[in-house]
Amino acid sequence: QVRLVESGGGLVQAGGSLRLSCAASGSIFSFNTMGWYRQAPGKQREVVAGISSDGSTNYADSVKGRFTISRDNAEKTVSLQMNSLKPEDTAVYYCKYSDYRGADWGQGTQVTVSS
Repeated sequence: QVRLVESGGGLVQAGGSLRLSCAASGSIFSFNTMGWYRQAPGKQREVVAGISSDGSTNYADSVKGRFTISRDNAEKTVSLQMNSLKPEDTAVYYCKYSDYRGADWGQGTQVTVSS
């Protein structure tokens, strides 16, 4: 099992920036994928961005050009730099770790963007 702890959420005005971080610990396999998901009130959880252990990335269309995902394999962290935030980005953001054994989730961090 992998333990994930997110940090960096908060309240920001539209157009502002936030940086989320996720620290992983436990039984981490060398080949894995880490990512960020979000869930707004009344909506399903959706993928925001993902990054594999070789550095390849993918983004939801709604955040392309505004969000950047990165990872530090040595430090076992993944980050999400969020720029040009919009009110519709308001959600609880979750970190996810996955490998051939399955997936683990963090507890989530709230991001609120005011208009």
